[in-house]
Amino acid sequence: MPKLNVLVAGSTGYIGVQLINLLIKHSKVKIKYLCGKTSIGKDISHYDKSLKNKRLPKIVKFNKKLLNDIDIIFTALPNGEAQEISKNLLKKNVLIDLAADFRLEKTSDYLKWYKQKHRAPSLVKKSVYSLPELTGKKIKKYKIIACPGCYPTSILLPLIPLIKKKLIKINNIIIDSKSGYSGAGRGVHKQYKDKNLYDSLSAYGIGHHRHNSEIEQVIKNNTKQKFNFTFTPHLSPMFRGILSTIYIDLNKGKTINSLHVELVKFYKDAKFIKIVNINSLVSTNDVINTNNCIISICKSKYTNKAIILSSIDNLIKGGAGQAIQNMNILNNFNVMDGLR
Repeated sequence: MPKLNVLVAGSTGYIGVQLINLLIKHSKVKIKYLCGKTSIGKDISHYDKSLKNKRLPKIVKFNKKLLNDIDIIFTALPNGEAQEISKNLLKKNVLIDLAADFRLEKTSDYLKWYKQKHRAPSLVKKSVYSLPELTGKKIKKYKIIACPGCYPTSILLPLIPLIKKKLIKINNIIIDSKSGYSGAGRGVHKQYKDKNLYDSLSAYGIGHHRHNSEIEQVIKNNTKQKFNFTFTPHLSPMFRGILSTIYIDLNKGKTINSLHVELVKFYKDAKFIKIVNINSLVSTNDVINTNNCIISICKSKYTNKAIILSSIDNLIKGGAGQAIQNMNILNNFNVMDGLR
């Protein structure tokens, strides 16, 4: 079987470089083109020295003619740019977007949260939001795949099964998430140059972080009840990893054991979801350089409450790894290919 030809647009960012590192290990794909804007003509090893001896194409500027011999386009671009590429897709192309361009079902929500008008509104209904463990093979019907954000991945994976089974109250969910600074992209060094990035912890986007919209949409699609949550993200002085701490109230008659049993059952066939023993401590170190999400259900000092710990590598399970996982499902590849 011939390999799939792949194009990576936005190849020099943290997510783009991580994607390349995973794709070169994938047995079923060939990296045909690497695209960039300010890096045209350079070797990708300029951005990651470990890629120096790999046989990879030089970085070129994207143009629609490149799509003629491409099967999969991965877009790890600033918000809005994948929308322009989507207008040029050929019948044989599949677009897997790692930014937010097709995550929201309503273009009015995109305008509200991302402060820009959607440039391909007719294609939104032809796309699918795919958190692989929840979406599964449904993505086979679509040519545009929207990968979830890193924070929502760590939050929705533990919450959705519990909400579906009505094990927890959804009128006061509190989510405290801490991410490595790579989640803010290469521009983070300029953005936080006066805030001692490497030695301090910073809260940001309080009450209005863009991922609120995504979390709200997915919870809404999985319950008909009224709900509310508070989400506060933090930038921590580490390069990669996310740890989300989620505070929940249990429904009457439910215990933390009920929650643990349900998560084990729900994810029994999921290769990348690890439900650890009750009260296990979880750290980002447990997931770095993997596509895993580790989830722990912990006791609160109150019997009617519980604390969930959920950790991922934001660049892999929260980004490049999840994109490859979606590609594997779409093409009936071994789900572990490129992700071992």
